Amino acid sequence: MILVTGATGNIGSALLKELHARGVGPLRGLTRDAARAVFPEGVETVEGDFAESASLKHALEGVRSLFLVSGLGSDADILEAARQAGVEHVVLVSSITVQTHPHLGPAGEKLAVERLLKASGMAWTILRPTQFASNTLMWAASIRGHETVRAPYAATALPTIHPADIASVARVALTEPGHHGRTYALTGPEQVTARQQVEAIAAALGREVPFAEISRQQAHARMAAVFGAEAADAVLDVTGGDVNDELLMVRDTVSRITGTPALPFQQWASENANAFR
Repeated sequence: MILVTGATGNIGSALLKELHARGVGPLRGLTRDAARAVFPEGVETVEGDFAESASLKHALEGVRSLFLVSGLGSDADILEAARQAGVEHVVLVSSITVQTHPHLGPAGEKLAVERLLKASGMAWTILRPTQFASNTLMWAASIRGHETVRAPYAATALPTIHPADIASVARVALTEPGHHGRTYALTGPEQVTARQQVEAIAAALGREVPFAEISRQQAHARMAAVFGAEAADAVLDVTGGDVNDELLMVRDTVSRITGTPALPFQQWASENANAFR
């Protein structure tokens, strides 16, 4: 049994589809709201909350391999519950900032989870993706309202990754030998700026989407109101304020592991155009 947490999310939903399409099973998807979950036929749906140990115990019953996105709940409790349930292998989605910006608070939290997993006694594979293409959904309301997209660091180009590529690497790590005890930094196939992302979304929509660069101070005020000042600073640092060569590096990890080239941002924009209409 493979348990996929975050099963209705951008990565988890793609992973379940990949596993199911390849005949891998049995499969179980964990979600907070089973009534709203739409999984492939044959995938067992389990409703649970990471904050409730009883639901975790039920979800982990009989599970051999676990796909875990860090930060969905108390990772220490989840990993301990998995260990007690007899889980043999955990594929953890962490962040590339663990290696590029270890001094930042969110990166430190990710690193702490990685260390917990390594000390758990279970086999592990750690995925460290860069910026997700799906992060641009934060602009969806503005674009749907035909408003101007406003973002800082318009000329900073990051190797944004399609969440489906993270899922593909996870699928290989869960089902093929040779990936225990490995850590993989994952990126998209090319660097892309915020301005270019908006242009790709505009092309997918078939209409113009205006874009304007704003200052870090303006962006921070908006983000701090939602996420808090520390989180806002961290996000702004890794999206342009404190970038380094390692963060900007385009890596071939996706193609090496899956045998398929990483997907460009333009493809994600095309696949998700309806979210911006």
